[in-house]
Amino acid sequence: MTTSATPRTAPAASGTTTTAPAGGRLPNGELRRQVAQVLTDQAGTELTPRNIAAALGGKSSGAIGNALAALSAGGYAEQTSTKPVRYRSTSTTADAAAAPVAVPSGTPRRHRAPRPTPPPATTMPAAPTTAAVTGPVTRPNGQLYHPRKLSGLPDVTALRKLRDAGVAALMYGPPGTGKTSVVEAAFGDLVTVQGDGDTTVADIVGEYTQTPDGKFVFVHGPLVRAMREGRTLFIDDATLIPPTVLAVVYPAMDGRRQIMIKANGGEVIDAAPGFYVVAGHNPGVHGAVLSDALASRFSVQIQVSTDYDLATQLKIDTRAVSVGAQPVHPAGRRRDPVGTTTARTAGIPEDRRRVGD
Repeated sequence: MTTSATPRTAPAASGTTTTAPAGGRLPNGELRRQVAQVLTDQAGTELTPRNIAAALGGKSSGAIGNALAALSAGGYAEQTSTKPVRYRSTSTTADAAAAPVAVPSGTPRRHRAPRPTPPPATTMPAAPTTAAVTGPVTRPNGQLYHPRKLSGLPDVTALRKLRDAGVAALMYGPPGTGKTSVVEAAFGDLVTVQGDGDTTVADIVGEYTQTPDGKFVFVHGPLVRAMREGRTLFIDDATLIPPTVLAVVYPAMDGRRQIMIKANGGEVIDAAPGFYVVAGHNPGVHGAVLSDALASRFSVQIQVSTDYDLATQLKIDTRAVSVGAQPVHPAGRRRDPVGTTTARTAGIPEDRRRVGD
């Protein structure tokens, strides 16, 4: 997924327009205001992030999803379903559309009122992550995933063993080969960050948002939720995220297993047992940069490619699978094809490389 650097003018409330600054990045809170405006314009209609992205001229669905989550947390939108995720406006959505929901400049941070103590984080019960997978696995969207072989094991089982060993994995391969599918099949507690060139630190760790009564509260992002609840964080299209932004995740992945949120008064978050990071990378996609810093955080890098033998076994229409081309459904829709997985390791002891043991 790539984003255009061409300045774009988006509709604003009260007959005004807001133009993105040079470089294509919107001011803080402006995307949420635009999303709120779309919900207000289509009051009563349930909309998905993709619907709103199309209405805003093709903006990132991942960024739209983060904006909707922040609006919902502040009471400015209502989430009506989870599969697929849909939102609709509330009685206060128009207020969010009237002005960007952002922390006003000059807001004092050192002497703000003490925040109420949050309830203890609920750690998800440990599942038998290393149980052998003997057949298709159902993904969150209801589709079946057919495991492929990785180091002599079903790839779903291999990924779960890597999690048990605390070895972060980077899934790489052409678009459409099933990287997201295998991650969703392997981890039922997934928290996803959809990366793109406009992803900010706030999209990952959280940011301030305004409540209906005019107060500003800090809404934690997907990284914090995954750390507190001991869940798997999937950073999709990680190499599209600016390296300086993605660096916020690194302290959570190394021996520290801890981050500090400077924007929230230096709040310290410790990772609960079970917290794990897996990422996706599409080599050759415009804008994707696999930096040395990012690569060094993933001791196991797994190549995912199309498995034509399994495609034949499953009797997939040959028009949906072609050598050297991106798989396309006969009806013109993208599909997740089956594929093969191979792994390479870097900088970890020999006894931790044998994921099949």
